Amino acid sequence: MRKNIVITGASSGLGKGMAIEFAKMGRNLAICARRTERLEELKSELLAINPDIQVYVRALDVNNHDQVFEVFKAFKADMGSIDRVIVNAGMGKGASLGTGYFHANKMTAETNFVAAIAQCEATLEIFREQNAGHLVTISSISAARGFRRALTVYAATKAAVTSLTEGIRIDVRRTPIEVTCVHPGFIRSEINEKVEKVPFIVDTDVGCRAMVKAMEKEPANCYVPSWPWSVMYRLMKVMPDSMIAKFS
Repeated sequence: MRKNIVITGASSGLGKGMAIEFAKMGRNLAICARRTERLEELKSELLAINPDIQVYVRALDVNNHDQVFEVFKAFKADMGSIDRVIVNAGMGKGASLGTGYFHANKMTAETNFVAAIAQCEATLEIFREQNAGHLVTISSISAARGFRRALTVYAATKAAVTSLTEGIRIDVRRTPIEVTCVHPGFIRSEINEKVEKVPFIVDTDVGCRAMVKAMEKEPANCYVPSWPWSVMYRLMKVMPDSMIAKFS
């Protein structure tokens, strides 16, 4: 059992939802994000759910790469060992390229991919030293294809996360380190709260339960909720562009 779990981007959305599910399961949690006041509120909520667990809180801006390494090492010192790290922090700002929103597109690219590299580096330094651990990255169903408008850069970063995770998994395949890439479908969160029409969307608690259940099995890849996304992910790869355009 993975007892000690680190979750980045835990102050809201999927990170918060996963933390709640793990608290119910009796896992110790190390939660980090930029908004520490929300983390403290979440800590109180988690301890109310299960007073027998340990909850550690630290401020972290994942785009401050030196801080990523510092915070992960501090969490290891807090907990003694880290059994699972969930690279969850991300954002969805952006617009069609060429429409004047380079700054937003660049911010999404740096947060979702470059910062993910830093988190994976920091995690694997610890796991290689421990000779154990479970790295989980949060990609997206959008990794299957390119998308238009606000999803153009977002989908590209998630495809990169999926590829990065696969490469890491191949690299550590003869070690006790396990690697999982989670591809959530449309789950209600702060990233998509302003989107009005989204197919097959589920509430945050439903989606997070599915994510936690899937990652507990430690597969190489999972698509959640399993229905319809385990099928849709494969279908999307062969859909014509005209159909993909309807998703964004």
